[in-house]
Amino acid sequence: MTFLIAFISLLGTIAIFYGSKTIYAKFGFAWLSPIILTPVVVILILLVTGTPYEKYNAGGSILSNLLGPATVAFAVPIYKNFVLLKKYAIEIMVSITVGSAVAITSSFLLALLVGLNEELTHSLVPRSVTTPIAMDISTMIGGSPTLTAIFVMTTGILGGLLAPMLIRTCHFNTPSAKGLMLGMGAHGTGTSKAFEFGELEGTFSSIAMVVAALISIVLSTTLFPVFEQFVMSSLLP
Repeated sequence: MTFLIAFISLLGTIAIFYGSKTIYAKFGFAWLSPIILTPVVVILILLVTGTPYEKYNAGGSILSNLLGPATVAFAVPIYKNFVLLKKYAIEIMVSITVGSAVAITSSFLLALLVGLNEELTHSLVPRSVTTPIAMDISTMIGGSPTLTAIFVMTTGILGGLLAPMLIRTCHFNTPSAKGLMLGMGAHGTGTSKAFEFGELEGTFSSIAMVVAALISIVLSTTLFPVFEQFVMSSLLP
């Protein structure tokens, strides 16, 4: 029975995802994005059928385990777009380094402001990095990878919804500006949205997502602990 539930949950999740993609492609509403619709449908099915998450995850975890190979696959867009990476190296490195530093710092300060405990704080810090890398960073700095995945998903969804409005408001016209902003601010979801703008936007977003992940690993494991210790010691009486 356990094997059957695992098999159904695996195939069911995949089917729901592709069904969500079809619906999104047909109607184009942002709130019908697969990253929103798929988990909502899965949660509703689990609630209606009374299926415990542990049983569902027996099959769903297979998809989670594929995040490891997905991390390695990030080398592909870097290789394919190396010419662009080389041509705009300074712009990319400066903007993504600043973006990564702001994301980490703002997440930490926000966590302090709302009074989150240490585990939640460290889970929130890597929220602006694509899921597989963010979960690894979370583990390295003492956070919860599961919570980090939720924070990353929430960031991606909000970024994908708000970015087009920000692009229109700020009059971002160049593919590099649109792509780098979407890739840095909303990682995978942003990259998907960037490809809706155009191939160049999607390419820059892919580069930004990968570079941001690499830079965030360095910042989170070197400068962030020093910054955290400095802030916490300053707050102590």
